Amino acid sequence: MRVLALALALLAAPGDDLLREAKGLRYAQRWLEAAQTYRQYLAGHGDGARAAEARFWLAAALESDQRWDEAAWAYGDFLSRHADQRQLGREARLNRIRCWGIRQGQNPEATPGLLAALTDPVPEVQVAAALQLAKTGDRRAVDGLRRGLSLPASADACSLALAAMGVKPGPVPDAQARFLVLRIREAGKPETVTIRLAMSLARALGSYLSEAQLREARAKGLDLEALAAKSQELPKGSQLLSVDDGKSSVQVTVE
Repeated sequence: MRVLALALALLAAPGDDLLREAKGLRYAQRWLEAAQTYRQYLAGHGDGARAAEARFWLAAALESDQRWDEAAWAYGDFLSRHADQRQLGREARLNRIRCWGIRQGQNPEATPGLLAALTDPVPEVQVAAALQLAKTGDRRAVDGLRRGLSLPASADACSLALAAMGVKPGPVPDAQARFLVLRIREAGKPETVTIRLAMSLARALGSYLSEAQLREARAKGLDLEALAAKSQELPKGSQLLSVDDGKSSVQVTVE
């Protein structure tokens, strides 16, 4: 058993003991100590394979400790260094918006950050920023709130926020009834996975593609942002793109 333990220790990446310690401190809700341990890890392994994980959880620990300004900065640092982290990146942007929302009127970066997030490529992030701005009655949030009416998870909150500002919600765009349909087939498997994506979430299309497929799309001259907007005008049955990275192929049509 000692030989096995020694072998496992030799295989462990440098600094893993610090990450385990930081995780334990988080689970014990000792947020500031966890943040300090993540900083210690990053000081020695800032370019390591697990640096993205450490930077995200550093920011999350600071947020849990209600150090809103430090957390917002740390989330921004994570996003600038690890743009390839899609899922954690989405969570980081949403969490940073929460921190900025709490600090509106106190941190000079909070309101400008929320305004910039109104044009984020992820609809949920746009709407989250609009809801935070709406808390101060900022009417620049109105368009974002109206977009949020087509997202089931935020429709009620957006409707209430618009009403509180004396703005009629207005009709939900017809595009809500249309979908982008993604058909994903993994290499060597006969089954095709079909995903129906609400047209209002068209900007999230890129999150379903691998990095290789995104590169292929760009090589074909396909701008996913432009396609998302164009999809609103295309007739049903139109194919937006088809990409294949060798491991899986993805076809997207308007239906």
